[in-house]
Amino acid sequence: MAAAAAAAVGGPQQSQSEVPEQGPALDKAATAAHWCKCLLAGGGGYDEFCAAVRAYDPAALCGLVWTANFVAYRCRTCGISPCMSLCAECFHQGDHTGHDFNMFRSQAGGACDCGDSNVMRESGFCRRHQIKSSSNIPCVPKDLLMMSEFVLPRFIFCLIQYLREGYNEPAADVPSEKDLNKVLQLLEPQISFLEDLTKMGGAMRSVLTQVLTNQQNYKDLTSGLGENACAKKSHEKYLIALKSSGLTYPEDKLVYGMQEPSAGTSTLLVQGLAGAPGALGQVESSDEEDQDGSQGLGKRKRVKLSSGTKDQSIMDVLKHKSFLEELLFWTIKYEFPQKMVTFLLNMLPDQEYKVAFTKTFVQHYAFIMKTLKKSHESDTMSNRIVHISVQLFSNEELARQVTEECQLLDIMVTVLLYMMESCLIKSELQDEENSLHVVVNCGEALLKNNTYWPLVSDFINILSHQSVAKRFLEDHGLLVTWMNFVSFFQGMNLNKRELNEHVEFESQTYYAAFAAELEACAQPMWGLLSHCKVRETQEYTRNVVRYCLEALQDWFDAINFVDEPAPNQVTFHLPLHRYYAMFLSKAVKCQELDLDSLLPDQEMLMKLMIHPLQIQASLAEIHSNMWVRNGLQIKGQAMTYVQSHFCNSMIDPDIYLLQVCASRLDPDYFISSVFERFKVVDLLTMASQHHNTVLDVEHERSMLEGALTFLVILLSLRLHLGMSDDETLRAEMVAQLCMNDRTHSSLLDLIPENPNPKSGIIPGSYSFESVLSAVADFKAPVFEPGGSMQQGMYTPKAEVWDQEFDPVMVILRTVYRRDVQSAMDRYTTFLKQSGKFPGNPWPPYKKRAPLRPSYRGLLRLLHCKTLHIVLFTLLYKILMDHQNLSEHVLCMVLYLIELGLENSAEDDSEEEVSMGGPERCHDSWFPGSNLVSNMRHFINYVRVRVPETAPELKRDSLAGTSSDDLGSLQNSGTAQVFSLVAERRKKFQEIINRSSSEANQVIRPPYTPKKWSAPGSAPQLTTAILEIKESILSLLIKLHHKLSGKQNSYYPPWLDDIEVLIQPEIPKYNHGDGITAVERILLKAAMQSRMNKRIIEEICRKVTPPVPPKKITAAEKKTLDKEERRQKARERQQKLLAEFASRQKSFMETAMDVDSPENEIPMEIATAEPQVSEAVYDCVICGQSGPSSEDRPAGLVVLLQASSVLGQCRDNADPKKLPITEEEQIYPWDTCAAVHDVRLSLLQRYFKDSSCLLAVSIGWEGGVYVQTCGHTLHIDCHKSYMESLRNDQVLQGFSVDKGEFTCPLCRQFANSVLPCYPGSNVESNLWQRPSNKSTQDLIKEVEELQGRPGAFPSETNLSKEMESVMKDIKNTTQKKYRDYSKTPGSPDNDFLFMYSVARTNLELELIHRGGSLCSGGASTAGKRSCLNQLFHVLALHMRLYTIDSEYNPWKKLTQLVEDMNSQLGNEEQQPEVPILYHDVTSLLLIQILMMPQPLRKEHFSCIVKVLFTLLYTQALAALSVKGSEEDRSAWKHAGALRKNTCDAEKSCEVLLSFVISELSKGKLYCEEGTQECAMVSPIAWSPESMEKYIQAFCLPFLRISSLLQHHLFGEDLPSCQEEEEFSVLASCLGLLPTFYQTDHPFLSASCLDWPVTALDIITQWCSEIRSFTERHAEQGKALLIQESRWKLPHLLQLPENYNTIFQYYHRKTCSVCTKVPKDPAVCLVCGTFVCLKGLCCKQQSYCECVLHSQNCGAGTGIFLLINASVIIIIRGHRFCLWGSVYLDAHGEEDRDLRRGKPLYICEERYRVLEQQWVSHTFDHINKRWGPHYNGL
Repeated sequence: MAAAAAAAVGGPQQSQSEVPEQGPALDKAATAAHWCKCLLAGGGGYDEFCAAVRAYDPAALCGLVWTANFVAYRCRTCGISPCMSLCAECFHQGDHTGHDFNMFRSQAGGACDCGDSNVMRESGFCRRHQIKSSSNIPCVPKDLLMMSEFVLPRFIFCLIQYLREGYNEPAADVPSEKDLNKVLQLLEPQISFLEDLTKMGGAMRSVLTQVLTNQQNYKDLTSGLGENACAKKSHEKYLIALKSSGLTYPEDKLVYGMQEPSAGTSTLLVQGLAGAPGALGQVESSDEEDQDGSQGLGKRKRVKLSSGTKDQSIMDVLKHKSFLEELLFWTIKYEFPQKMVTFLLNMLPDQEYKVAFTKTFVQHYAFIMKTLKKSHESDTMSNRIVHISVQLFSNEELARQVTEECQLLDIMVTVLLYMMESCLIKSELQDEENSLHVVVNCGEALLKNNTYWPLVSDFINILSHQSVAKRFLEDHGLLVTWMNFVSFFQGMNLNKRELNEHVEFESQTYYAAFAAELEACAQPMWGLLSHCKVRETQEYTRNVVRYCLEALQDWFDAINFVDEPAPNQVTFHLPLHRYYAMFLSKAVKCQELDLDSLLPDQEMLMKLMIHPLQIQASLAEIHSNMWVRNGLQIKGQAMTYVQSHFCNSMIDPDIYLLQVCASRLDPDYFISSVFERFKVVDLLTMASQHHNTVLDVEHERSMLEGALTFLVILLSLRLHLGMSDDETLRAEMVAQLCMNDRTHSSLLDLIPENPNPKSGIIPGSYSFESVLSAVADFKAPVFEPGGSMQQGMYTPKAEVWDQEFDPVMVILRTVYRRDVQSAMDRYTTFLKQSGKFPGNPWPPYKKRAPLRPSYRGLLRLLHCKTLHIVLFTLLYKILMDHQNLSEHVLCMVLYLIELGLENSAEDDSEEEVSMGGPERCHDSWFPGSNLVSNMRHFINYVRVRVPETAPELKRDSLAGTSSDDLGSLQNSGTAQVFSLVAERRKKFQEIINRSSSEANQVIRPPYTPKKWSAPGSAPQLTTAILEIKESILSLLIKLHHKLSGKQNSYYPPWLDDIEVLIQPEIPKYNHGDGITAVERILLKAAMQSRMNKRIIEEICRKVTPPVPPKKITAAEKKTLDKEERRQKARERQQKLLAEFASRQKSFMETAMDVDSPENEIPMEIATAEPQVSEAVYDCVICGQSGPSSEDRPAGLVVLLQASSVLGQCRDNADPKKLPITEEEQIYPWDTCAAVHDVRLSLLQRYFKDSSCLLAVSIGWEGGVYVQTCGHTLHIDCHKSYMESLRNDQVLQGFSVDKGEFTCPLCRQFANSVLPCYPGSNVESNLWQRPSNKSTQDLIKEVEELQGRPGAFPSETNLSKEMESVMKDIKNTTQKKYRDYSKTPGSPDNDFLFMYSVARTNLELELIHRGGSLCSGGASTAGKRSCLNQLFHVLALHMRLYTIDSEYNPWKKLTQLVEDMNSQLGNEEQQPEVPILYHDVTSLLLIQILMMPQPLRKEHFSCIVKVLFTLLYTQALAALSVKGSEEDRSAWKHAGALRKNTCDAEKSCEVLLSFVISELSKGKLYCEEGTQECAMVSPIAWSPESMEKYIQAFCLPFLRISSLLQHHLFGEDLPSCQEEEEFSVLASCLGLLPTFYQTDHPFLSASCLDWPVTALDIITQWCSEIRSFTERHAEQGKALLIQESRWKLPHLLQLPENYNTIFQYYHRKTCSVCTKVPKDPAVCLVCGTFVCLKGLCCKQQSYCECVLHSQNCGAGTGIFLLINASVIIIIRGHRFCLWGSVYLDAHGEEDRDLRRGKPLYICEERYRVLEQQWVSHTFDHINKRWGPHYNGL
């Protein structure tokens, strides 16, 4: 037996060496597999064996493995690990009601975690996996699996040998994926066999685990020492493969050691390693093949970090001791084939295997990285790697075990480090020549394609486990290595400002850079931070901060940074700064650490603040368009930096770090640094002119705004300085909602969450909902008739606008500047509506949360002289109208003053001590540093440096001579020349001297003015003295006067009401403009000090002399007015826009709306006054008005479309439901179209074809519907318009070649022009005059008129157009909907088609009016109707066909024909259709269209009267068939008694009895069985019910006739109640005699007006039927009962919850190819399941959806895309995405089911969709159409 097994397994082996042809090999493999199955089963049947093994399955885990695109679920309520996922079956069988779950499409594949309590809570397990079943499962009998234990090792060894054999090292340049795939194809059956074994359950899995992990087995079988040559050969190939992978087999070579360098010396390593070329060379050799030749620089600069020995073993040594290890090796080598991955994962429910496999995976980690880097399919491979690793590392217990036993963390960090080392380049930041810093090159594929993603993702995953993260934070060596890794990203993607010409090529590397910092640096950081939340973890924070600072110090040294950043360059990537900042924040916020203990010395702080500050200044520069030559990408970077997914890992830490530096550094130094970085120092002078050496004039204003805004943000932002998480969330939410109303999902997206995405859980998602409901109101989605689909929105509550609107937060969070304006506009609107403030408000000042004690130092910025001098200078400049100062500047200045007053400093005594000489300059401005006291300090004179041309010099020379000499001025308090730059340098020097004496050698000399005055460029500056005599308070008061435009406008409020000084908050000051702000500040100043209060009163008492009118230069005036003009323009624009909007709205309602009846339309057609003889048409192209003439006809803009809406009417009212189980299917038997089809084919079976085609109407399916927007144009104008469209290539929403265009006036879609018949639009009086001719005469006239042959009018332009439009109408629908004749191409077809077009349009109009005419009036549908013109065209063409006079139904209706029987006796040819089987409405249209146009009213009435007699007789015949035998005899008897009364012809009973007696002569009634009649009529007939039946039978005809009369003769339709519709329409049509009395109940019979004796003509009609029913009684009866009561058409009814549709259809197989389609869809009209874009169902180049839209809707299809929840509309050759009718709980669509939240039907939307379908307005309402090229 054993030998046989070995042979079986080794069997195919021999043939493998000469790699046979594919075919035989597969057969052999199959036979071998079959043989193995027999062996395993021990001779029994394999299926019984499987069943037996399954019985021993302790199925506690689900473990179902899936691949990409599988639909799975994730429940955050039940998940312990954020990666938890469930298969659909386990999810639906568990109880997750009310949980936070979503459905998702797996991207990389995954496995079901149901039953695994390490990953999810047990409460979420499904019913199958809740029971721990392992206890009660019996032990597996030894002999059951004995053979398996024996055979499987050899089977797996055989598989490995195949893999060894098949692997050939790829040649250097040719990728060998083809060869690998070939081998894999060959092995498919073997791997599938193993996969099937894993599915047998736990018992078999444990056998496999034994086999895979048993080291002895492996050693015996694979050592290659046996006599088997093949085995030897394969072992050699294995060793070669190992070697070529840069891996050593430990036996071959001694592992050498290397000196361990001391921790954390990354920069020295470069030199250090240069001294050991041997060692470096050896390390390099393994990576040689990863290097592209091009990357020479990177190779030269390559550094190896951390300890050599450790790396060496991690990176280069692999030893395989078991099958599992070698299998994984080959799996990696073959780049993770899906089958192998699935097999390895299917084994995971076995715990022992899981541990062994995880260790093996970790052991191969470095090898995985190397393979991944080389792979050409890195995307697919990344997904497969993560598919495996996420299963292993999400389990905390397992991760901890592997960390302890296999150095998991060391391996991961080292592997990541190695990976990044392959793409390092020299950093160009700061000192380009001598920089020793290396950064990653963002242009490399490794970063561009995110190849590092799987490894980083694993690292983030394991750091989410506390036990693992703690080990990481405790291990100093690891932290050093990690900081080295992070420093590779510090300063990457450096931008250099282009100063001369525009950059040629815009690099897009910034995507890679931002992604890399977020994924590789920030996310691990957030992972670590989440474990530093409590006091006990203080030590960890200290470690991180310590190594972070060391790495930063190394970085500053490496880039040779001293004190000034290099100009014109910026990098947005400072991950080391951000690590440092975030750990500081955490330490103070959660761990109660003392901030100062974590801060470095002052010098380091000064260095730390430089680069983040540089970024803030660059942001302002980019927004001022100073970087415009760098292209759009630089704007992209500025936006990404603040964008919601990045802001809390980018801008927030940067601003926090600056806040920390500001709180610890000298405030004067910090403030002057800010203004210097923003390049606006030169602007801050009292002089009216200045020269800025570093900034162009046009950029000055926005840079100054930038600097001030930055200071405001810095001083008022409390995100990390004292706000709790919930307060932060609230502030973020309010900021986003103030910019715009938001949907729930966009809020989730826009609010920066705890960015560790693996945490998957929004910090307190409950708090998210509760905060949302506290700050916002939900606006349910509204539906405009215009069709724009709204989503459910959240909008801020009124009290939020009132109290919480925070402009600072809005500015910080806006990606687009326009959002700030949007927030302000919304704020303005709120204030106007609530009546709080009528004007244009300024951003409101918002009180701030108090600072944590550690950060109190930040407030010193508000109380430093430098800031006060700046504020004073700016106020003065604004008051004096200096150029370049905007309202925004003033607003920010006042904001800063107010911040200072709100946070007044505790008077620090040591602050006041003068520093002696050097401080002189400051002192000469302000005595102290407290804002409250400095506000009242008067400054009399100021020395300024001005250009020699300045106006000040001329004025001041006079002032100088007249007063004392300058010396005395000096003493009277002249403020000295103040240079921010000089001050800053001086402070810098002091700080440095204080902190370290030896630092002086590095520092440049304090004054380096080279940057400030480039010789020759600047005009000479001289010193002048200005007389100022102002204090901040006096400036504010004057400013109040200036803003209000009135002298002495400020009056201190406390003089009237002393209370205001005590009240904490005065609501009237909360909102307002600049005036309000100034008043608020003055009040606060007065409240803080009595001195200020007194001085304010004094200033106000002095009557302020008017400011002398300055001679404003033209340039200054320009900039001054600009702002004002802008403001006015903006207001004007708003006004205009509002006006436009309302106009447009009213126009849209009249031109588009289908529902609401409007009274007036701009272009009215149907209003010709009686005295007008000819209708006048306005051409919307040439604008001329005039009648339509033969040679220059005018026409209506129309849209012709084929429609099957009528065919979808059903006879029962309850709508059909969309099938959601196999049992529910829809059969279209009861639709209107099906019933009419059956009727026509029945007639054609027994009667003459040409006669059949006159007896019915077609067009229920594929009928042509004509609609117009109501605008007219000359047909020749239209032709030239089409010509111009044809040449214009831009408009590609429609196809000009198919005649499509948009109406030139209202832009409604159209495709033809319907010519208007010359003459009056509404037939003039003479046709309507009531005549007193007798009915008989009229009948004769009608007959004569019909008899006249209609010649086609002469060849005029009009007739040509009539012909061409008729062609268009025919071509609108498909041939199958036009040709019903048995003889193809017969003229009868055209005749039938033409009157059916009229029928279709009338029936559809009836449906648009709601199916009845009760509402009356001319509804919009009527008003824009083109039926009149359409009738002319149809009549013209129908008159070309004459009906043979003896076949003309008119004769049969109005005369008694003698030789009836002779006609019928003629047996050879089929008889004509009996007149009682004719459709009366069709007869009406035929009669009218056969008359010469225009028709006279009296003729119309005559035709209707005659036809009504036929209709009434048909109703009686149908009633007689419906009644039972007893009913009939009773009716017959009752009628016979009254036969001879005077009004017998108008008596229902008489006529009914006569019809019954006539018809009973044939065999019509006799064949009924008794049981059948019980079925036919369970009702007992009463006279009332009979009358009701007859009226219902006749109503459809009356409705169509009334509509026709309304269109032809322009008469209004009367409105009425539902029950009186019949009588009202009858009298409107002239059927009711005028003297008819209405006191007794109305009877339909009273409308009858027989042209000849009633009983005779009935006899004649019945005899036709009699002869037919003698042969075919059943069919005769069926044809008599016509179903005329159709309900309105509806789309299918959809289930409440979308999941029911999704679960049924997304797995449903296609009926053609029986595969599950990629994009399944379902038709909402008939419920057919179709494949969107499916090639399997393609027929003659038409894909299934397009084909179905033609068959089901004659070119209109409405499909629900199952996988996207979206509805797609196909209309002819175009399609559009309509939107979704399923919304989530927040009123939002979920297109493509990306969010996967439960969706519910939105009835309003579905009604809108149905309305558009029924009214045929898809083309008008939906705007985004595209061609589908039959590919849907």
